[in-house]
Amino acid sequence: MRLNVSATLDYGIEAPADLLVQIEAAAMPDQSVIGAKFDPGQTAHLHRIAAEDGVGTRVWLHCDQRLICSYNAEIRIDRSDPDLSTLSQDPVHQLPHEAVRYLMASRFCPSDEFQSFTDSQFGHLSGGAFVDAVARWIETRFTYAPGASQATTTAIDTFVSRRGICRDYAHVMISLARAAAIPARMVSCYAPRVTPQDFHAVVQVWLDGDWRIVDPTGMASASETAIIGVGRDAADIAFLTSYGWVTLKDQRITVSQA
Repeated sequence: MRLNVSATLDYGIEAPADLLVQIEAAAMPDQSVIGAKFDPGQTAHLHRIAAEDGVGTRVWLHCDQRLICSYNAEIRIDRSDPDLSTLSQDPVHQLPHEAVRYLMASRFCPSDEFQSFTDSQFGHLSGGAFVDAVARWIETRFTYAPGASQATTTAIDTFVSRRGICRDYAHVMISLARAAAIPARMVSCYAPRVTPQDFHAVVQVWLDGDWRIVDPTGMASASETAIIGVGRDAADIAFLTSYGWVTLKDQRITVSQA
């Protein structure tokens, strides 16, 4: 599948600030970036660095008064949609180093708090069957409600309220997977069926020796997901991290099949 992606960030800045931006799709074996253009606007500094796990890049900017940053690209995705229920769970003692850190609880995903629920609700399942059941449970039991959460909302908060956005759904999915000893990480991405259209968040779980995409909102599949970056939770995949006060003026994302 080929996607046309466009993203524009427009923020006011109270005083000169350092900004870390991650909005460019990652070049990966199963996705290619074609004809991309990143325009940082007016900035006194621009420096690219590797993002988490070497997936994608981040850009340091130093801006004064205004950030108007845009990104346009065509992305070719060469990734299939496997039947997760058929995939096995790797024994914990055989996990490679790149997966082990994603077994651990993190700031927004206190997975150790979910072990009793995971055992009682899904203890009869393992591996991909467990992941598939949890994703469907979240999709059907939770209400997608923009504005129902905030930047400090954790997986526990969302689990209690049963309301949130893609970020919140992903945090619950990650927490339940880690509670079952399945490594899980958060993925920022673009996908064409996201409603309302915005930067999207899905989950990758480690099954059968590789990372597999699952979206507990049901709005994206692996074959139509353009990955931007990965991390432990939302703190690692933010499209904009500011070291100074900024104010949103406008933000527009469009994603369509090419």
